[in-house]
Amino acid sequence: MEIKANEARELLIEMLTEARSGHTAGPLGMADIFTTLYFHVLNHDPKNPMMEDRDRLILSNGHITPIRYVVMAMAGYFPIEELKTLRKFGTRLQGHPERERLPGVETTSGPLGSGLGQAAGYAYASRMDKKKFRTYCIMSDGEHDAGATWESVMFSGKNKLSNLTGIIDRNNIQIDGMTENIMPLENLRAKYEAFNWHVLEIDGNNIETFVDATHEAAAIYEKPTVIIAHTIPGKGVKEIEFDYRWHGVPPGAGPEDVFKKSEQAQKFLAELRTLGGKIRSEHE
Repeated sequence: MEIKANEARELLIEMLTEARSGHTAGPLGMADIFTTLYFHVLNHDPKNPMMEDRDRLILSNGHITPIRYVVMAMAGYFPIEELKTLRKFGTRLQGHPERERLPGVETTSGPLGSGLGQAAGYAYASRMDKKKFRTYCIMSDGEHDAGATWESVMFSGKNKLSNLTGIIDRNNIQIDGMTENIMPLENLRAKYEAFNWHVLEIDGNNIETFVDATHEAAAIYEKPTVIIAHTIPGKGVKEIEFDYRWHGVPPGAGPEDVFKKSEQAQKFLAELRTLGGKIRSEHE
């Protein structure tokens, strides 16, 4: 799984470079979680993306969708070659995901703070219909600045939606800086617990820990679960890790204090390929 996640990071950089647009830091940081979801956790079928009992994956922070597209392509939802069409006119791979364009995408997202409400609706409706699928909702930490998120937190806790798992990408950055400088979120655990959620805090770049957390979430009765996943934005490229300036720019358009714009894509890929070699040797 670690090897697949690093391959996803390489494809991500190639795709963003081709598009000359898109987000870099968050998608790199979430590669481990998306890879694990699509290759281990979710009940889904790329050949039958609308199967009735599939698990629902709602992406609230739609700007990190490039890494979702990469992993979906790797899983077989569409050809890898199509990744080169990201953000191009008429593409199915929009900068923010659109439900009616790409099979396997459950909701259209973009406005931050909307995803948890959509996920709670899925979870509530599936309970009414006595369905067994689980709903997963990926959120950014920064979007917790939006009041709509907390309305959904209250609704889910009140209705004891144990078939709902929230996953927060707690990477501590947003477009203008560090989250605790822009609008402090802590104590995030205590806030969720106050609304009757089961809370797990993990290293979001540790695949085994994430798998264990999803198993625990599935075993919790009469409470929704939120996994606060502490991730490293820019994971895999040491020079840009934790640098909020890489939140919303692709290689070739980022700050030049480490690498010139013309060298960024090449340097990022070289570093990721070296990391991939280290990962393989560890598993041999």
